[in-house]
Amino acid sequence: MSTDITSDAHGNPVQTTTTTEKMPRESVTVIVTLLVATFVVILNETIMNVALQRLMTDLAVDAPTVQWLSTGFMLTMAVVIPTTGFILQRLTTRAVFLLAMGLFSGGTLLAALAPGFLVLLLARIVQASGTAIMLPLLMTTILTLVPLSRRGAVMGNVTIAISVAPALGPTVSGIILDHFSWRFMFIFVLPVALAALGIGARYLSNVGEQGSIKLDFLSVLLTVPAFGGVVYGLSQIGGNGGATAVPLAALAIGVVCLAVFVLRQLKLQKEDSPLLDLRAFNFRMFTVSTLLMVVAMMALFGGVILLPLYLQNVLHLLPMETGLALLPGGLAMGMLGPVIGRIFDKVGPLPLTVTGSILMVLTLWQFSTLNQSSPVWWVIVLHVALSFGLALLFTPAFTTGLNPLPPHLYSHGSAIMSTLQQVAGAAGTALLISIFAVVSAASGFVAGMQAAFFTAAVIAVIAVVLSAMMRKTEGAAGH
Repeated sequence: MSTDITSDAHGNPVQTTTTTEKMPRESVTVIVTLLVATFVVILNETIMNVALQRLMTDLAVDAPTVQWLSTGFMLTMAVVIPTTGFILQRLTTRAVFLLAMGLFSGGTLLAALAPGFLVLLLARIVQASGTAIMLPLLMTTILTLVPLSRRGAVMGNVTIAISVAPALGPTVSGIILDHFSWRFMFIFVLPVALAALGIGARYLSNVGEQGSIKLDFLSVLLTVPAFGGVVYGLSQIGGNGGATAVPLAALAIGVVCLAVFVLRQLKLQKEDSPLLDLRAFNFRMFTVSTLLMVVAMMALFGGVILLPLYLQNVLHLLPMETGLALLPGGLAMGMLGPVIGRIFDKVGPLPLTVTGSILMVLTLWQFSTLNQSSPVWWVIVLHVALSFGLALLFTPAFTTGLNPLPPHLYSHGSAIMSTLQQVAGAAGTALLISIFAVVSAASGFVAGMQAAFFTAAVIAVIAVVLSAMMRKTEGAAGH
């Protein structure tokens, strides 16, 4: 046992006790079960990306229609995640897990059997509903079970789920599509999802305490046009390569409804029953860490979409070769996550986040210099370097942001971070793809790509400033 003197949100000294004892076996079982389940649901997010062309042929639909399999998934995530703060406080851990994995498994089975496009779209929406609940559930459970002095190391393991899984998705689907029908993408995922569901049903115990807050239906209704409108508007503006009437109208409605949603939550705070408790922003390091995550996700998401376009259209790699080229970066981020988590527990966030954000700026700038004659090995090296930079950012940002929150704000803090990541991803994609489309129409594909990556590098400079503001919070290092 050790005693730490730390500060609360208002700078007042607070005495806390941390323990470096080993976690109980039951806690480890709970966290490992949730990690495996989270890995599976996040893998499913990106497994569809390389299959859209095949689905257009097999289901006889055009490109804008088939894109709804990705857009619908993203919109569902954006609408469901803000409600997870309430769900996690109202239901038991076990009930939330069974709900999330039950929805995901049911949606996966429906997708595998889908007779046509509309049923497949419905299946993706059901899958997304389960996926949206899993990451906030994992984060909240870690905050509840893991001693403060070990949170960095455990949060580092979360990086495996949130970075390796998306990297593996295109590679796995590329291999499957080379040999089997698109249905096998879901048949491949289903047994793993059912196994995680079965293990969780058998071994998962409840953690934390249930609350008795009431559900505010007006807040739930507002999440649809607010978060759905903003994400849809941004994604469609980016997808269309410029502003059109419908996306702009959706974005305007979304912003207005989002403002009303925020005002509603501030009013409900007085009654202690908001759907999404914004009092988490009273904690300075939560605010700084969340802004850092938002900027990093804006730069990252646009880059993640642009890089495959460059590899396939400029360097003429096949889809499976593209997936394999991007795989080392994802694997590097996943393997580094736990190591960085342990370093974070010793040194705190500042040296890690400053190094990571500078590395992110430099690699994105180097991406903006790529052209028709750039070697594939250099692209892979840059992508690994970018992944290393992001690994240095993500674990410290998650842990530093969530550490100072009191237990009743754990689920809300996790939900806020996850929601803003979705919005930031859509905003980054919209901005960078729009710049790419406008410049490439005037000056060619490579010029458009270079302009978009340069913009991403400029955005990433903001992350350097925010990284310099990071400070140790409770449990950043045990004394």
